[in-house]
Amino acid sequence: MSVYDRLVGKIRREALHFSLVDPDEIGYERAAEFAAAAEDAGTDAILIGGTVGVQGELLDETVKDIKNAVKIPVILFPGDISGISPFADALLYLSLLNSRNPYYISGVQALAAPIVLRWGLEVIPTAYLITEPGGETAAGWVGDARPLPVRKPSITYAYALSARFIGYKFVYLEAGSGAAYPVDDRLVMVARKALGREVPLIVGGGIRDPETAAQKVRAGADVIVTGTALENSADVERTVRSFVEAVKGVERDF
Repeated sequence: MSVYDRLVGKIRREALHFSLVDPDEIGYERAAEFAAAAEDAGTDAILIGGTVGVQGELLDETVKDIKNAVKIPVILFPGDISGISPFADALLYLSLLNSRNPYYISGVQALAAPIVLRWGLEVIPTAYLITEPGGETAAGWVGDARPLPVRKPSITYAYALSARFIGYKFVYLEAGSGAAYPVDDRLVMVARKALGREVPLIVGGGIRDPETAAQKVRAGADVIVTGTALENSADVERTVRSFVEAVKGVERDF
């Protein structure tokens, strides 16, 4: 069974939690230990990525170390073509739809496609949408994004609906790593309305506490991603468990 099918099967039963491992932030030597602690706490998948510095042989070795340490899916979350590796279970094949630069919408995807095909890496086409305050974060700055405005939820609705019509398998609303505040609930709600139950909705960036994570699920998120909150924790397993329990404790009615 593909990673995508496994995740979608779980999403039908409950909201999921993904732990983001940025080796450049936590240290390549700690990445496998960090991922194992997150798995022990109940996280559903490990995302590996970062906007800068995560690439090449160091990335390959880190992915292999993490694969040896966990049984849950290990999924690449690349900031550019340099952030891909043949050793992961799957790749979020991101298109930053609200970028000013066509390179991040379709250019880098074309450059990566022959490599990914040769590797036989599972691809999960994902519409990546950076919301306010993402313009202040590395993802927004490097990706040259026009952050989706909180005061105009209709714009987020239109982008999410477009992603559904085009056929993306996931839509990812991103405030950016370390964002001052998370994706606004209004944007999560309109994205959920646009996607219906056809396309899973991932929300990440600026989610610093379990209650905020739970609130995003209540607003319509299927998957919550946390990274910075875990990087800053003195007890990764305990912190991840608190997020997992909060996310999975929400009774969804959508």
